[in-house]
Amino acid sequence: MGGCGWGIHSTWINSDALLGAAMPEAEGSGRTPQGVPYSELPHIINADGLHLFCRYWEPEGPPKALVFVVHGAGEHCSAYADVAHKLTQHSLFVFAHDHVGHGQSEGERMNIKNFQIYIRDCLQHIDLIRTRYPNLPIFILGHSMGGAISILTACEKPQDFAGVVLIAPMIQMNPESATPFKVFIAKVLNHMAPSLAIGTIDPKSISRDPNQVQAYESDELVYHGGMRVSFGMQLMAASSRIETELPNISWPFLLLHGTADKLCDIRGSHLMYNQAKSTDKKIKVYDGAYHALHHELPEMAESVLQEVITWIIEHLPTPSGP
Repeated sequence: MGGCGWGIHSTWINSDALLGAAMPEAEGSGRTPQGVPYSELPHIINADGLHLFCRYWEPEGPPKALVFVVHGAGEHCSAYADVAHKLTQHSLFVFAHDHVGHGQSEGERMNIKNFQIYIRDCLQHIDLIRTRYPNLPIFILGHSMGGAISILTACEKPQDFAGVVLIAPMIQMNPESATPFKVFIAKVLNHMAPSLAIGTIDPKSISRDPNQVQAYESDELVYHGGMRVSFGMQLMAASSRIETELPNISWPFLLLHGTADKLCDIRGSHLMYNQAKSTDKKIKVYDGAYHALHHELPEMAESVLQEVITWIIEHLPTPSGP
């Protein structure tokens, strides 16, 4: 998380050439929530006809792999420009989009009828880029709620991904905040007042780096409002789905989590590591770290990114001989 905005050097591919039929028939038929015509921005149109803002970061030379970045609740993909730029320096092609209801994409802010919509849209975007680079391995990098989306996306097409990197993923609801009584009340409220706001993300819980906290607070593309009861129910449903899937997971994954994370319970990462039947799995715990490890104190953030890059490079297929 954090508002890196547009200040980081990045390269956009020619979205018209790449997206072809996914572009709207009538240019200028839609605008972002900020008022920018989608005809001027890279985007895809999802199965519900909503425009999703996309970003693409190309390495200077031929890419060795594709990395799809999945952002968390309330944030947006441009917050990962610094991460993406680092990845491109290692011949990785990075792509992402703002989820429905987030950032510069259409849709009601931070509200979703079904969590599956996020997964469906991710698979659509991945399939689209795969057609351009059919022979390259694909990795997913997901943070927070994006970690939950990444897990369920990989579970739908396990053979399609070379590996999944999860930074403080949302796997298990925090037992203190999701007590049986609170869950019961939430279910009642979901029927009576689904739009009722039940709490906001405390920016200070994002990172120990005050600069990152300030960037997050001042980022106008971040949703700073309250989380609706109905959205909370979708997160609980996703968490429940993940717990059911864990014993069936066999794809390679890297888990990174801070011990002082107040937003996504670290016990979920330990649960995934212990229950998944993957033989290629790794967990790294960062003592005292908060939620957004990639935007933690500079030295730790650098260490986290290096861990991610090293793991991805180790999982690239070895080049065949001449």
